[in-house]
Amino acid sequence: MTREEAIALYRSGEDPTVQKLLELDQEIEALKKAIQAQPPDPDPSTPSGMKPPYEKPSAKPSKKRPGRKQGHPGVRRPLPEGDYQTQIHTLSHCPQCRHPFGEPCSTRERWTEDIPEIKPTITKHVIQTFYCPKCQKAIEAPVEEALPKSTLGIRLLVQTAYLHFHLGLPLRQIVAYLNTCLHFPVSPGGLALAWQRLAQILLPGYQSLEILIRTCSVLHIDETGWRVLGKAYWLWCFTSEKSRVAYYLISPSRASPVLKEVLGEFFQGVLICDFFGAYNKIGALLKQRCLLHLLRDLIRTSVFHRTPEWMAFTKRLKRMVKDALRLSLQTLSPKVYARRCARIEQRLQILITHPYKDGHCKRLVKRLKRHQQELFTFLKHPGVPADNNHVERMIRPAVISRKNSYCNRSEKGAMTQAILMSIFRTLHLRQYDPITTLGEALKNYCKTGSLPTLFEKSEAQLPIAA
Repeated sequence: MTREEAIALYRSGEDPTVQKLLELDQEIEALKKAIQAQPPDPDPSTPSGMKPPYEKPSAKPSKKRPGRKQGHPGVRRPLPEGDYQTQIHTLSHCPQCRHPFGEPCSTRERWTEDIPEIKPTITKHVIQTFYCPKCQKAIEAPVEEALPKSTLGIRLLVQTAYLHFHLGLPLRQIVAYLNTCLHFPVSPGGLALAWQRLAQILLPGYQSLEILIRTCSVLHIDETGWRVLGKAYWLWCFTSEKSRVAYYLISPSRASPVLKEVLGEFFQGVLICDFFGAYNKIGALLKQRCLLHLLRDLIRTSVFHRTPEWMAFTKRLKRMVKDALRLSLQTLSPKVYARRCARIEQRLQILITHPYKDGHCKRLVKRLKRHQQELFTFLKHPGVPADNNHVERMIRPAVISRKNSYCNRSEKGAMTQAILMSIFRTLHLRQYDPITTLGEALKNYCKTGSLPTLFEKSEAQLPIAA
């Protein structure tokens, strides 16, 4: 209704005005009911797994045809190598009409591979004891196939720990697989206690990882929620893509003392993290804040807050960050590159010194002022990434394990989780076979009583990753 129509309605008298107001009120009530009947828009920060399937948009059909392009040679599983057995499949008569057959008219070959039925091997160890007159004590021959006071073999123990702490399979599913497919009866409690003994033996390797991350030139840090006996804990992840090391720590605290306990008061390298306040309390040679976290904050806020000042601020900040990311990938002369880096910093200074009235603009400007020296470290140091994606990828398997296994039920279980996750993940990053590497190390431990050094190579001695 326009102003002129409203004035004409007012001058028409009391009855027409009341009638029109009642009609408009009925229309408003009908619209309110229609809006309430519609499902609310989901929060953009809601994880995909928490949304019902019927609320998710349908996937667009792919226009690309599956398989290789026409004219390219096909790819199939290569023929198996090594020893094989031959089976001849013949017929004496037709299966439909029962007519007898003579000699075959042709033959063809078909290769298959399968796993034989596995049954546990039981070994009785007869341990002989000798008396040493020089040491004046009895000495037993060592058993290398199993840990002390353990009835489970080393290979089975390492394989089950790999399935749980690296691949994220729940404990009871591993027990069901052992009982059903391998005909190996074992209880969940017995397997969990065996993992705890394994973690205590590998504790020196876990402590060497803590020392190793302090010497990394570039270190990524992140944390996520965890549960220990239903109480809120935090899983910290310290990882380096260049050094190929991952160190996990489960702690009841999310504050800066955890960082100072692991890294010390001052870190002699580049620290890559998000904008969480605990990272402000620890000193470092250089810091790089994750720019993708900044961009995600802009996107989430823009869903429900679209004032003109905010939209203009978002546009300028997004453009500046994307220009910086593109600049880091370009090959320019040192003089031109330095001039463009200075221009990026000048644009940041102009952005944060402008007066703003919007509350969200003030919030982000306060953050940018606090971390303005930590936003574009990657432009001056080529080996430093602009994001924290590496630690996000390293913490992702732990998140999947948290979803499947519901975290831990004791402090000892949480310690076991941190030790074995750290060792398996670091071996994976360094492209070692974890089953063979840990198996040989544990056999050496059973023989000599000492664990060999698992991660003796420094960052400079590591081979280039494929």
